[in-house]
Amino acid sequence: MYLCRVITMNNTRFATAVHIMTLLAKSPQEWLTSEWIAGSINVNPVIVRKEISVLREAGLITSRQGKEGGSQLTRNADMITISEIYKAVKNTEILGKKNQNPNPACSVGKEINIHLDTLFEETDQLVVNFLGDKSLQEFADQFR
Repeated sequence: MYLCRVITMNNTRFATAVHIMTLLAKSPQEWLTSEWIAGSINVNPVIVRKEISVLREAGLITSRQGKEGGSQLTRNADMITISEIYKAVKNTEILGKKNQNPNPACSVGKEINIHLDTLFEETDQLVVNFLGDKSLQEFADQFR
């Protein structure tokens, strides 16, 4: 459970994306606008549009423009996993950033980023595995 708290402390992209996806899952037949979604999240619609763009690129949602525009899920919420959402919006390492220029003359400095890469990959895989078999529908069903 501690690992999941670390994810949300890094930034709010994951939380925002899950919020968007949950709203879409709760209204599968409707085309929800970024303005309406932003009202639920209480953020600027520009932030929602940015995340919608990322989720659309990941193949999780579809959007249409115009007066009858908005966004919908591309498939049923029970076929979308929370780990897919995480992978779509992940833009930072859970454990933070590596030092950019460690001292190559130092026995630790010359190899630190190689070993940190492994540690970061293993940690990320733990998160993906933890989220992996939880469906968006299971998550959305918590909201009545």
